[in-house]
Amino acid sequence: MEETELFLLLFSAISVAILMWRAMKRERKFQKVPPGRMGWPFVGETLAYLKPHPSTSMGEFMEQHISRYGKIFVSNLFGEPTIVSADLGLNKFILQNEGKLFESSYPKSIEGILGKWSMLVLVGDMHRNMRILSLNFMSNTKLRVHLLHEIEKHTLLVLGAWREKQVFSAKEEAKKFTFNLMAENIVSMKPGKPETESLKREYITFMKGVISAPINLPGTSYRRALQSRKTILGVLEMKMEEKKMRTNGREPEIEEEEDFLGWVMKQSDLSSEQILDLILSLLFAGHETSTVAITMAMYFLDGCPRAIEQLQEEHMGIAREKREKGESSGLNWEDYKRMEFTHSVINETLRLGNVVQFVHRKALCNVQFKGYDIPRGWKVLPVFAAVHLDPLNHHKPHHFNPWRWQDSNNSSNFMPFGGGPRLCAGADLAKLEMAIFIHHLVLNFTWEVTEPDIPTAFPFIDFPKGLPITVHRLSSNTTSTILERETTATGS
Repeated sequence: MEETELFLLLFSAISVAILMWRAMKRERKFQKVPPGRMGWPFVGETLAYLKPHPSTSMGEFMEQHISRYGKIFVSNLFGEPTIVSADLGLNKFILQNEGKLFESSYPKSIEGILGKWSMLVLVGDMHRNMRILSLNFMSNTKLRVHLLHEIEKHTLLVLGAWREKQVFSAKEEAKKFTFNLMAENIVSMKPGKPETESLKREYITFMKGVISAPINLPGTSYRRALQSRKTILGVLEMKMEEKKMRTNGREPEIEEEEDFLGWVMKQSDLSSEQILDLILSLLFAGHETSTVAITMAMYFLDGCPRAIEQLQEEHMGIAREKREKGESSGLNWEDYKRMEFTHSVINETLRLGNVVQFVHRKALCNVQFKGYDIPRGWKVLPVFAAVHLDPLNHHKPHHFNPWRWQDSNNSSNFMPFGGGPRLCAGADLAKLEMAIFIHHLVLNFTWEVTEPDIPTAFPFIDFPKGLPITVHRLSSNTTSTILERETTATGS
């Protein structure tokens, strides 16, 4: 074992030395690369860059490097020479030129755990095809006709179980909501069932490995995550086989509401391996980011009573108008479009919370921008958090101010879902989830954070304590009755 570890250490040292030599050679060739430094041998500046920090800040590394070198600088991150961008113009330029001048280039450890057919790591035609499949399933029509009601159903299932003065983790409740929603609509796994709860436990282990150091040794989070990946894929593969058997034995005229797995099996010629990796990546993207975003909204709103009051006014108005018209208590698309201040709260939560801090890209050719050279093959990191927290882009950027989205147009300085050809396929779904959850939350409960807890980037966002909250049920209006009735109807 010691000889093997020594060999791996020497091999890594030689590889990094060659990499550093090539990087310095490139720097001599391209005299106009941005200023910066490569950091320590072997690891570069990766550890400093990934040092945990509040997601509402850029972190010490970014602040110091921007102060010293400007918004575009060079470093050695994730084992490669890298151009880091806190510049709005360059970030937009990178995203809009996906597949032309730049392409997605995530570390191998991400591919190892999410799979080589994951949408996150795929490039070119295969990524485009999988993205189109996902967009078609989450189309505007699908959101209006089916997913809106599914989101409301799962919101009521979670909120209906809350009790007066109950103390619990806001993140765990948000996770329960998003996981059950995705599991039912992607692979028809019902909430509360043993197989669903078992999959959820495996998925939690899997997620811990995604955000851990990629050390594939016994006992590590990464190794346990790889094992959970096999278990999860086994469950998904079993679901695929069940669908094939039902399809072969079903009469042609029988119709039923399809989940994403069944839909993609019919609508594409993807292999089983490709479908499984696609499903796993959608569970990852659709569950984790929405969980954090909803928890983040509760975190920010807890410190902004004025925003809660305005949200309550908006949503009480929607509920009151539905009653006056004699409409059912369930929300519809017109109700959703009326949630103007809610959308401002969502935008501000995503801007200040920075659920996605940055993305990985690689230059496909020698690129020039603002007088700088970006050498072919170099990594490029567009840092969205730096743009969102730049006072030149947003007034008082560290202040939670949803009203900024009503007073001015900040959309050109806003990129929580990326941009260009790789704009997040689930962006509209995520915003719909947040809006409907907020609707029923503010109509039925008040809450308070019971222990100090802040969203932390490492580099994925997490609440170290899960954001412990105490809830209080509102009984001064008819919405509580609606919640109880709808919860009973949905089988809670």
